[in-house]
Amino acid sequence: MDKVKRVASENGVVIFSKSSCCLCYTVNILFLELGVTPVIYEVDKDPEGKEMEKAIMKHGYNPPVPSVFIGGECKGSTNEIMSLHLRGELIPMLRPYMGFN
Repeated sequence: MDKVKRVASENGVVIFSKSSCCLCYTVNILFLELGVTPVIYEVDKDPEGKEMEKAIMKHGYNPPVPSVFIGGECKGSTNEIMSLHLRGELIPMLRPYMGFN
């Protein structure tokens, strides 16, 4: 989990993703359309990716990708992010990281 925490804390918005995951792609596009350029960390391209997935799952996130971190804090996967967006709670969280205000 150390690498996950480090990557998440060093960047404002991080999406742990897999290059072949359609839900990951959907979440990535949502953020881009909202004016946020997240750090997209593809765990399937990292030699420690499996361990990173296990660490994310140990914290209660299953499936482990996409896992969205905003301000160093895990906000969840696709369902949680879409729910936040539909309730109008996602944009206020992202405002500090938006390319336009």
